[in-house]
Amino acid sequence: MTKPDATVTKPDAAVTKPDAAVVRDALGVGIAVGLSGFAFGVTSAGSGLSLLQTCALSLAVFTGASQFALVGALAAGGNPYTAAAGAFFLGVRNSFYGLRLSQLLALPRALRPFAAQWVIDETTAVTLPQPTRRAARIGFTVTGLTLYVLWNLTTLLGALGAEALGDTDTWGLDAASPAVFLALLAPMLKSTTERVTAAIAVLLALGLLPVLPAGVPVLLSALAAPAVLFLSGRRKGTGGATATTEENR
Repeated sequence: MTKPDATVTKPDAAVTKPDAAVVRDALGVGIAVGLSGFAFGVTSAGSGLSLLQTCALSLAVFTGASQFALVGALAAGGNPYTAAAGAFFLGVRNSFYGLRLSQLLALPRALRPFAAQWVIDETTAVTLPQPTRRAARIGFTVTGLTLYVLWNLTTLLGALGAEALGDTDTWGLDAASPAVFLALLAPMLKSTTERVTAAIAVLLALGLLPVLPAGVPVLLSALAAPAVLFLSGRRKGTGGATATTEENR
């Protein structure tokens, strides 16, 4: 009688997910966020950018928070270099997403440059919770493709329709994409340190907004992360020293 191979295990239903469920979740995020490209198109055209410039931003940059930060700073009269710097530093976070997603997806080397264009908040939010590599790849691909196509299509429609809407500031459309981004980000802030960091960053940005040029408050709000990490490290160090002192008594 042959003994069963100990290395072969039955798939655990608790850690699998049907492909249809992954596609449904990915489409939900892709469509919901993709439609807010219309708001960017309107806001960008209302800020003085041409149709070509607006569409080029969505095609090449493809990160809503950075795009809104750029056109928002320009609309407020900010220096173009400061506006570009703020957008750049907001986009840097995608590099850190890429480090994690590259390990999770393990895509062929030839596909990585193309996949890098889709490494954004929404694809990361859909991909990371998936229980298997197959599900992660499906979630990443469907979310990225849906969002890229819709975002660029609605950007074009928004830029074309900006004149019909009149004064874009009265519509408040520039808040649409940041609101969606915050809705996706909020559930990911699970630890106290993450919540404190986010709260301090918001307070810094809002507090500095009236006294600094457009775009600068966003840059300085990034200081919240190293500040919280430094204070957290000091607290742990102090706690460890106290515990050691108590043990030596």
